[in-house]
Amino acid sequence: MIQLIVGNEGKGKTTKLLEKVNSEIKEASGNIVYLDKNSKHMYELNNKVRLIDVSEYVFSNTDEFYGFLCGVISQDHDLQQVYFDNFIKIGCIDKDCMKCTLDKFNALSDKYNITFVMSIAVSENDIPEEYKSNIIISL
Repeated sequence: MIQLIVGNEGKGKTTKLLEKVNSEIKEASGNIVYLDKNSKHMYELNNKVRLIDVSEYVFSNTDEFYGFLCGVISQDHDLQQVYFDNFIKIGCIDKDCMKCTLDKFNALSDKYNITFVMSIAVSENDIPEEYKSNIIISL
C-alpha cells in the first residue's frame, strides 16, 4: 500500500511524516526504514527507525533509485514500512511520469507487503486521479 502526504514546498510535510513514523514504531511488528536526502532529522526519529541518507548514494534516475530500494528490501525480510521524505527529490522522479512511477512502487509494495509512506511536494491536484484515495494528509 502507498500512503501519500502532499502539499507544496514549506507546508510541513516532513513534520507530519516524522510524527507518523514515530507513532507507528510503537506498534510495528516489523522493521521501519526512513529515506531522507540528509541525516538532519536523525535525532527526531525514534532510535528503532533505520535512517538511510540517500545523499551517500548516487542516483541519476528513478530506475536506479528503484533498484536501490529493491536492494534495501532484499536485505530485510522483516521490513514492514518505508518512509520517503521528499519522494520526488530523493527518487529522481519526473513529475510528468508520476502515475507510472507510483504504479511501479505500488506493485513493489503489494508484492512484498510493505507500506510506503511518501511525502510529495506537489498539490493534491497534481496527484494522478488513481492515487488521490491514497492521500492521507494534504497540506
